[in-house]
Formats: sequence, C-alpha cells, structure tokens
Amino acid sequence: MIGRAVGAPIILAPSWLIAAVVLTLIFAPTVRARADHLGALVYVVALGFVILLFASVLVHELAHGLMARARGQQPREFVLTLWGGHTAFGGATPTPASSALIAVVGPIANLLLAAGFLAVAQGVETNSLVGLLVWSGCLTNAFVGLFNLVPGLPLDGGFLLEAAVWAATKNRHTGTVAAGWVGRVVAVGVFAWALLLPLVQGRQPEIYDVVWAALIGAFLWSGASAAVRGGRTQKAVGLLTVASVGRRATGVGHTESLAHAGALAAAAGAEEVVILSPDGRPAAYVDRAAAASVPADVAGATPVTSVAVPLPGGAVVDGLLTGQELVAAVARATEHSPVVVAVVDGRVVGLIRAMDVVTAIRS
Repeated sequence: MIGRAVGAPIILAPSWLIAAVVLTLIFAPTVRARADHLGALVYVVALGFVILLFASVLVHELAHGLMARARGQQPREFVLTLWGGHTAFGGATPTPASSALIAVVGPIANLLLAAGFLAVAQGVETNSLVGLLVWSGCLTNAFVGLFNLVPGLPLDGGFLLEAAVWAATKNRHTGTVAAGWVGRVVAVGVFAWALLLPLVQGRQPEIYDVVWAALIGAFLWSGASAAVRGGRTQKAVGLLTVASVGRRATGVGHTESLAHAGALAAAAGAEEVVILSPDGRPAAYVDRAAAASVPADVAGATPVTSVAVPLPGGAVVDGLLTGQELVAAVARATEHSPVVVAVVDGRVVGLIRAMDVVTAIRS
C-alpha cells in the first residue's frame, strides 16, 4: 500500500515493478530516435514516460472512486497492476446512470490532463528533456482516455454500453453480456489491426506491434469473456426460486410413524418430509434412502424420527425469497448445514440442498 484516497487504500501490485522495467527498456529506443543527443538520459525520459503512464492510470482510477462516493458507493481499494489498474467497490452500482457516470469520469480526467500537458508543451523545446516528458504526459493521458472509451468490456466504454443496454432493457445482466460480446470483438479487432492492416498496405507486420497487440487483445478477451460469463451467471441467479432449486416438502410432527408421515407427504404432493419439534421448529428431515429400506409392514410402527437427519438451528430460509436474496440466505444458512428448510408463514414448503443451488446456477 502506498497511500489512501477517499477512504480506500492505494495498492501498488508487484507486477507494476516488472512493467516499469520492461516498458522503460521498450520505450528507450523510441526516445533515442527522437533525441539522440540525450545519451544515457533517454532511459530517464523512458522511465518518466512509464511513471507518467501509471500516474495517468492512478488519476483515472481516483476519478472513478470520487464519482462513486458522490453517488453513494464507497470504493474498497485502488490497485495499480501490470495491465494498468482497477478500482474495487463494496457492491454493484445501483442504477444505469450511476454506472455510466462512474465509468465516464475516468477517461474525462485523462483527457483533461492531456489538454493541460498540451498547453504546457507549447512553451517548451520539443526535443529537450522537459519537453519530451511534457509531451509524454500529453500522449499517455490521451491514450489512456481515448482507449478506455472504446465500447467493450472490460474498458470504461464497455460500462457505458452496458449502462445504455441496461437502461433500455431494464436488465443489467443483458447489458453486461452485450458489452462483453462487443469487448470480444474489440479484442479480436486489436490483434487484427496490428497483423492484417500492414498486409493490406503491402508491408510486413512489425513483430513489436503484433506482440503488443496480442498481449492487449488477450487481456481484453479475458476480461470480456469473464463479463459474459458473469452476466449469464447473474441472470441465472436472478431467476432462482425455492421451487427451482429445492424440493417440495411438508412438515410432520415428531411423534408420527414413518407410514403416516409418508401418507401426509403424498397427500401434499411433497417429495421430502421435515420433522417438526414440539414448538413447531424444523428439527430434522427424513433420510429418503433410510426410509425406503424400512419394510412396508413395519413402517406403521416405526417412528419417523428413526430415519431422521437432525437440522441445527439456523438451517431455515424464507420461502418467498428469490434471486440473489435467496442465494445469499441459503449461503448463510448452509454455514450450519448443507440442507436447509424453506418456510412461508411458519409452514414448511421446501427442502434445499446447497449443491442443488450450485448446479442450478451453473446450468
């Protein structure tokens, strides 16, 4: 951690140091070609370029954080990494408007900085040490700002597209999937631009350009694909109900026989039987395999509790919950038991197994 801003830590990932060294060595020849008279100072300029690049990214992320806090969403951390940076938030952005504003202020901050550097550059010698640093500040901020406005996740332009689709369809996850697919197209386009454009122009592609385009394209493809998967998963989560992830159940008294409990379940159209304690609390559920092994001629004399699996306190969820609220409630309840009971107004309506919820989300 190198500091704090708007109540959140600023973290410099170890990969940043690797990026700083590699980028300095890569940019040094370009600086030397423009200002050979600087000698060994070209590495100073190249390093300055890298530092300005990451400073631009930090300004970009801080702008996101400031706008997020202004819209009621607290940033959790700002992280500078090999690939730039990201801002983590405590929860999902609540509205399309907030999402769009938080996304767009980052590129705007960089473009304003680029304009400021451009104004300063008018008064300095272009090929001087200071001039090269000022121009690099202009170019880095312009690049960070404009590149992030490209409409595809995981770029800020992708979040703007996501917000637009979200506002139009009233479904955030549809926007996420759409922006993720556009992000995949952008990823392929970046690589194709570096590889195919030179061929169309009748020249050989530069290996330097192709390698960088491949790395950037891979990063964009990975982020876009994660967005598509995440959008589909969240859309699936939003459709979950007790009926879709659980099995219909009925409650029976703890004094009932196995045969009578089975008859009550059949009459209610239930697959599962939950045994109630004297105070009406779900206390156990019937092990169906154990119950099936009891001969029919003795089931009437067999206590239902003899084939019961105890339920700890807290293994109960509201049967009216749906979507993310249901998943969160099941997650809390399954900290105590892998099987939980769904209850509506004190009446048992279902039995939910944690693995069935996971399977429903994945499918």
